[in-house]
Amino acid sequence: MQIRPERHGCEFILIKKIGRLILCNLRYYICFPDYCKMKKTFFLLLTLISAINARAQTEPVNYAVAVNKFKLFFNKEQPDSIYKMFGPEMKSALTPDDFKGTAIQLKTQLGNLEQTTFTSYAEPVAIYKATFKNSALSLSISLNKENKIAGLLLRPYQESALSGTRPGPAIDASLSESPIVLKTLSGSIIGTLTIPKNASGKIPVVIIIADAGPTDRNGNNPQLDVNDDSYKLLAEGLGKNGIASVRYDKRMVGESKTTNKPEDLRFDDYVDDAVGLIGLLNDDQRFSKIIILGHGEGSLVGMLASRDQPAKAFISVNATSEQGDKFLTEQLKSKPQFIQDGFKTLLDSMKKGKTIDNIDPALYFLASPSKQRYLMSYCRYQPLRVFKIVKVPILIIQGATDVQISVADAEKLKKVKSDATLTIIPGMNHVMKEAPADKDQNLATYSKPNLPLKPELVPDIVNFVNKVN
Repeated sequence: MQIRPERHGCEFILIKKIGRLILCNLRYYICFPDYCKMKKTFFLLLTLISAINARAQTEPVNYAVAVNKFKLFFNKEQPDSIYKMFGPEMKSALTPDDFKGTAIQLKTQLGNLEQTTFTSYAEPVAIYKATFKNSALSLSISLNKENKIAGLLLRPYQESALSGTRPGPAIDASLSESPIVLKTLSGSIIGTLTIPKNASGKIPVVIIIADAGPTDRNGNNPQLDVNDDSYKLLAEGLGKNGIASVRYDKRMVGESKTTNKPEDLRFDDYVDDAVGLIGLLNDDQRFSKIIILGHGEGSLVGMLASRDQPAKAFISVNATSEQGDKFLTEQLKSKPQFIQDGFKTLLDSMKKGKTIDNIDPALYFLASPSKQRYLMSYCRYQPLRVFKIVKVPILIIQGATDVQISVADAEKLKKVKSDATLTIIPGMNHVMKEAPADKDQNLATYSKPNLPLKPELVPDIVNFVNKVN
């Protein structure tokens, strides 16, 4: 589970405290094809989004009302009426004149807002496809407890950013892809099986388990603006080397549906899904052996799923060695003191088996009431203890320029499992791509799906898989 560091640069300029909430105050410059010679300035305000949240499939009524009002006032050219919908968080960051100028410019460039299509909700943010006369944009909106707009984001629309199933670059011609479906008690887990077309006889298959939050089968997480296609690229790299793979949308993400509500989600649900896929592939006669690959938080899922299951090996990529409460506390050290203190109070309560309903809104990005039970289920596991009891061969891979997980974490995992293979890849970051240690440049790779994986990564995995009996 990672709390992604803030992104800066041309898109993400400033994170600042406004009252008791943390907001992003941004200006965004975009060129649209129809009028690419003009500089476009977009007002963007967005509350921090949880790294552990799963998507809900139902549009909240209060958000539907707010979006419909926004559409009405926007089309009637009534920016003052929209401004009245803003909460104190927004008003403290924007004057009425600032917003009026931006709204008029948007209306001139984009035309009427013809349709808003709900796509997903991850407290406290709902995402819509906003179809204007001249362009389609992704609209993210956050409401406070008074149902006033606390955050608003307009950005270029991408199918992947909303559906979680963006196809990305075409798969290599030597490979074939087909859907894979795991039926669960509450719904279905949907994924993609990638396999070499010229495969003869049985071949290995790798199950790729995703990182924290609403991460899809390709490795993308729209709530955190991660758009890197890392898992798709990994599947392609393995396929070119004669190894099949399965990557899948996490529960409540993309095409993976469930009848459960987000507040019902527990960490063990992810483990159950991985175990189910292991069983499904074990019955498939095309495969000679099953290898589990867990990325980030997915590593802990994979450790637990591989116990007493017919998996032949386990690969951990960029995973923390710390228990959830310690890891999250450490990550929050970059946040204001009142957030750190509030989280400590919550942890003390959760250790007693109690949640806090009246939690400071500034902590909603991590521990809103609907997330706290999940957080408790995650924090109960100690990665080092779980890692120690994994019985199959293990490969630990860690990027040397990962700004979220340190090399020290990989070394701690190796220490408790001396027979594991440890590989440190110089210049590789958390999303498995080449990146410098500079935070801004490092995080910029999170939105570059055409940037290849670090060249050493796939060969290291292939060599390990081929040696597994």
